[in-house]
Amino acid sequence: MKSKILIVDLDRQKSKIEQIDVLEHYLGGSGLAACLFEKYGLIDEPASHPRQPVIWAIGPLSAMFPMMSKVVMAFKSPYNEQYTESHAGGRLAMAMRFSGYQAIVLIGKCARLSVLEISDHSINFFPVPFLEKADVFSIGKILRRITKLPSGQRSILRIGPAGENKSPIACVNVDTYRHFGRLGGGAALGYKNIKALVIGGRANTSLQEIDLKAYQKRYQELYQLITTSGVVKKYHDLGTAQNLIPLNELKCLPWNNLQKTSDPGIEGISGEAFAQKLLLRKTACAGCPVGCIHIALLREQFGQEHEFLFRQVAYDYELIFALGSMLGLKDAEDVLRLIEQVEREGLDAISAGVLLAYVTEGLEKGLFSIEQTLVDLAFEKAREYVQAIHFIANPPNEFWQIMAQGLAQAVQKLGGEDFACVLGQEMAGYATGENYFVSQALGFRHSHLDLGAYSLDQSSKEKDVHQALEFFQKEEKYRVMLTSCVGCLFARKAYSWEQMASALSCVGLNLGPEELQKIAQEIAVRRWRLKIKTGFDPETVKIPKRYLEVETFKGKIDTNYLEMLRQTYARYIKELVK
Repeated sequence: MKSKILIVDLDRQKSKIEQIDVLEHYLGGSGLAACLFEKYGLIDEPASHPRQPVIWAIGPLSAMFPMMSKVVMAFKSPYNEQYTESHAGGRLAMAMRFSGYQAIVLIGKCARLSVLEISDHSINFFPVPFLEKADVFSIGKILRRITKLPSGQRSILRIGPAGENKSPIACVNVDTYRHFGRLGGGAALGYKNIKALVIGGRANTSLQEIDLKAYQKRYQELYQLITTSGVVKKYHDLGTAQNLIPLNELKCLPWNNLQKTSDPGIEGISGEAFAQKLLLRKTACAGCPVGCIHIALLREQFGQEHEFLFRQVAYDYELIFALGSMLGLKDAEDVLRLIEQVEREGLDAISAGVLLAYVTEGLEKGLFSIEQTLVDLAFEKAREYVQAIHFIANPPNEFWQIMAQGLAQAVQKLGGEDFACVLGQEMAGYATGENYFVSQALGFRHSHLDLGAYSLDQSSKEKDVHQALEFFQKEEKYRVMLTSCVGCLFARKAYSWEQMASALSCVGLNLGPEELQKIAQEIAVRRWRLKIKTGFDPETVKIPKRYLEVETFKGKIDTNYLEMLRQTYARYIKELVK
């Protein structure tokens, strides 16, 4: 089976189509993106190089089966100058399927700030200098009015001021409520002078190889499993915000820049509090029956005569952690105000929140002064954080220019190593223990979703390096398979290896579970090889001091076990790519 790939040269405003026979070897998504980066990526050039590619890839099951709703964005990260991926949902997977392309590759740089519109029958460039520094919400309103692609058949990607300013913690907003969030995808588009993309079409998505009878039967089986068995019930009910109270009770929820891992104030920002007081509606990515996207109504008075402004703000666990507990905030509406500002500026929410927590503790310790920060930040006080978020995206001085580069760079230039919460990039919201700290610090994307090791910390009290390494290997292989097909990682309990092989057979890919595992392992190795070629050395990774001071429900961190696991996993990664 061949993949239809669109290559867009932004310098010349020209495009070409390539047919690549890779599905049986790389599936799509993560595997296809790595294959394309090998072909078009400039290993020895910086992320800012105009010919450095930005890649979006879907997979053989995208928009064909329930929860197969994600897209992989691959690029050389402006954050760490290494090959990376970011994943997002929304309508993009469906829109790419309707555009007729399995992958889209951008190379070069537009002469002026531009919007790129891609459909099955045309590719159009629109210079938009009037949108310079426009916020994410304004861009969406304008593009929905002027695009020729109809609602329901399109997806809108855009960056805010943070991306235009090339902040390595800038994200790409997808259809308002989803994001390519981590490791600087927004800056990757900023380097190319791309303010937004509109993607869609009406291409015939049928496959000659498809067995309609088998497909319909398998689809219904998976749909019933997902909607009636309860395997993903929590994602629809309270959403991932359901995790806040349990993790707080386990002493695993970071508070006040990880100075503590539990606080009685959790009741004010729990998933239950959001649902009971602020939840307006739930929505879903295209082709997903779960509906995990929870949208709150933020109501703010702006006039004395009972005049109110209403805004819809999506929330989930990671956002509430990063812009809530990490900053000591205990009121759900305060958290929503910060989320809304982060969205408006086009910043990654996790990175922005963890960075602000570092700045706040730096002020407490006297490492920074108010003359530098311009606002007096303090844990538990929300108002000043809104202004500080604006400063990250639009730096008014040298201090905020440094902060806009992300926490890893800030620590190198300004200090604070002892209390910096960075594990490859700004930490995610799991202070669960040694397994998780090592997995994010050394993981391929430095993401909590790389390996899900927080679950190992919570389910096992054993401190067995070999058991942990076996868990890492097993989880990475499975997750690479899922992100190559391309499915949502919330679908883990719905799609076993056997179920995935059965779904693939319905669309013409006859791969048994064992063969599928072999392909997934080859993709994992290919990704690691690219990451190491672009500068990653796992043996030089250090776990910051703050993580060695954490105490969870299992007690204090075992520094000897953590170090043994770090060394063992680093050696495994290096051996993997030989």
